[in-house]
Amino acid sequence: MNDTTSPVQPAGQRGAQGGHGGRFGRAPEKIDPADREQLAESPVPMRRVLALFSPHRRQVAAVTAIIVAISVISMASPFLLRAVIDDALPHQDVSLLLWAVGGMLAVTLVTQLLGVVQTWLTTGVGERVMHGLRTDVFAHLQRQSIAFFTRTRSGEVQSRLTHDISGMQAVITSTATSIASNVTTAVATAIAMIALSPQLSLLSLLVIPPAVWMTRRVALLRRDITARRQRRLADLHSQVEETLTVSGMTLVKTLGAAETTARRFTDTSTDLVDLEMRSQLAGRWRMATMQIIFAAIPALIYLAAGFPATSGGMTIGTLIAFTTLQAGIFRPLMGLLNVGAQWISSMALFSRIFGYLDLPVEIAPPADPVRIDHDTLRGDVRFEAVRFAHDPTSRYAVDDVSLTVSAGTTLALVGETGSGKTTLAGLVARLHDPTSGRVTIDGIDLRDLDPADLARIVGVVSQDTHLVHASIRDNLLLAAPDASDVDLWRALEAAQVSALVAALPDQLDTVVGARGHRFSGGERQRLAIARTLLRNPRVLVLDEATSALDNETERDLQAALERLMKGRTTITIAHRLSTVRPAEQIAVLDHGHVAELGDHDALLAQDGRYARLVAARGGAETEPEPALAA
Repeated sequence: MNDTTSPVQPAGQRGAQGGHGGRFGRAPEKIDPADREQLAESPVPMRRVLALFSPHRRQVAAVTAIIVAISVISMASPFLLRAVIDDALPHQDVSLLLWAVGGMLAVTLVTQLLGVVQTWLTTGVGERVMHGLRTDVFAHLQRQSIAFFTRTRSGEVQSRLTHDISGMQAVITSTATSIASNVTTAVATAIAMIALSPQLSLLSLLVIPPAVWMTRRVALLRRDITARRQRRLADLHSQVEETLTVSGMTLVKTLGAAETTARRFTDTSTDLVDLEMRSQLAGRWRMATMQIIFAAIPALIYLAAGFPATSGGMTIGTLIAFTTLQAGIFRPLMGLLNVGAQWISSMALFSRIFGYLDLPVEIAPPADPVRIDHDTLRGDVRFEAVRFAHDPTSRYAVDDVSLTVSAGTTLALVGETGSGKTTLAGLVARLHDPTSGRVTIDGIDLRDLDPADLARIVGVVSQDTHLVHASIRDNLLLAAPDASDVDLWRALEAAQVSALVAALPDQLDTVVGARGHRFSGGERQRLAIARTLLRNPRVLVLDEATSALDNETERDLQAALERLMKGRTTITIAHRLSTVRPAEQIAVLDHGHVAELGDHDALLAQDGRYARLVAARGGAETEPEPALAA
């Protein structure tokens, strides 16, 4: 599929810009090969699609009835026109004239009112179906493991939640209704034409097929060029999205790439101008030929009406009514030519959406979770012969680890980059499930705990700080929605960031900006720490929680953390000796194994891997503090 960070139109909407049908209807659509591939890979049972609309059966039936009613009622206008021309005007029949003209106005009024009701019903059904799909997909994706988001592009997730589901509106309010409307209109028009003149109807049937064929050829020629134009337009949007953002402009300015990016943008825009010109001029001679054919059709009808052998005593009113119907039959016929492409596009949308809904939940909540009393929870953490691999073909990131972290004590994890520290800590928060073995808190397997209970027990602060684009208050309340302002300020003070927030004009109502860019890395990390501490978790996981802080700020924050860590079970990953030294246990990891285990003094006395890590980073007591991992 295309890079879905670009605002490429969803399948259900692509045909809306696929050419120009003039007054004879929208240009026919060409089936997108990507849609065929999607359906071949993931077929969609029709019963599953219909199940989405089953709660709205009455509204769907009403829409169908309205479409048929509009098509049938509209057919009255040509007959009323014939009555005006053949009877009312020649005979000066004012009463008939008033009735006929009033009937024309009534037809227009009724069909327009029914059209409003149809739009209201179809839009309502479409929006409710989209809302259900959107919320179901969002909720289902939140149940996916971190591994899913690691291997899936964020732009793809956003595209399915926005572009694809929004494309459903075109399926429901355009594709389905247009098929029904075009069928009923074409049938009703053909019946009305035959009722007015069977002879002229036969002539029209002979001329319409080549006219429709020519229209389709012109439309498909333009579609090829328009498809290229859409791809270049997506490139243009992508360049805007990648460049005109905080991160993008920071990169452009620091690399001095403004001239290069401007040149790329100019080249893309120039291509768009060329493609638009070619799109407008493509098949112009065919269009001229087609217009001649369209103009010839009523001329032939007038000619046939002038010969006694073919006129069948046709009146002028009948002739005008017939040509009116004949001109109007092109639009529904052209619409019906789109059915195949629209059907494939629509089913491809359903396939992509159902593909996400059908994703298995790798880390599923327990069917019958163990209920726990948070007030009596101790916080003993145990790793029992734990192994974990990110996928079946890769080596174990954690390999046969057995550790016990008693309640209220600290375990520090050290080791080279890639040794499995973050993966092991992530198992405690159940960001992953062990491939074998188990992780327990107070003897309860984490897989038996309700996810909401586990989130209350285990608090995580990682080096990858994430703040949402909202106020400081909103970011903190994510952890504790019912917290008071007093609670918020207490957490900020514990994280050594209350003075900074108090000095801001809007204080807690200050908007942090996209991903917290208003604040420095250290300030963002302290806000994240305050957010975690607000939950008052029994178990703390600190993954480089102070990595973005300078030495002086880190010492202040570390002192606050040490006070808060008292009475809590803490698992910390840190490169600085000042963070590791006080831990009751230090586990030195090597390729997922626990190579050494003990406290700081005991590990130094062993003169093993830990001692070499300390020595390689400047010695045990050297300032600045030595790092314990590469």
